[in-house]
Amino acid sequence: MRSNVPAAFTDLLAGTTRTAVHLEMRDSYAVDYEAGPFAGWRRGFRHDPDDRASWWRPWLGLVQETVTRGVTIRRARIVSEPVTEYTRYLYDTTFTNVAAGELVRWLPRRRASDIAVPGNDFWLFDDQVVRWNHFDGEGRSLGPEVTDDPAAAKLCATAFEEVWARATPHDQYEIH
Repeated sequence: MRSNVPAAFTDLLAGTTRTAVHLEMRDSYAVDYEAGPFAGWRRGFRHDPDDRASWWRPWLGLVQETVTRGVTIRRARIVSEPVTEYTRYLYDTTFTNVAAGELVRWLPRRRASDIAVPGNDFWLFDDQVVRWNHFDGEGRSLGPEVTDDPAAAKLCATAFEEVWARATPHDQYEIH
């Protein structure tokens, strides 16, 4: 069931009053090996955590604003081990998400084998609205889909909580 809830991510987050959770399950997302942040990271560039002005971006401001309103934002990543180069990049840059107020955990894919997870990454807002993130085989976004179908929301909530319970907090996870 598709919903008439707003599809814009910022609108969904603005309407959230308690929790926003995000489950990521891909080993790479739209990797650009020639340009952009991932390419810079591959060439050895690393953000200085102490130079906040150099890495702060609008997304982090939105997260910080949302967390300041009292919303808990949690992100869990199911990852293959050994991790891909892109996952290593995500790991190295996750300190920015944490600085903005997100709680982030990592779960090795082998430890998620018996968890029923949806077929797509998702955001779940207040356990009621799901924003599916659809990707092609190369990790390019095919656009979101939003639903308030109670069965989909329950599936996502249950899957996320099971992943979260098994996952390791970012500051304790060791890249393999």
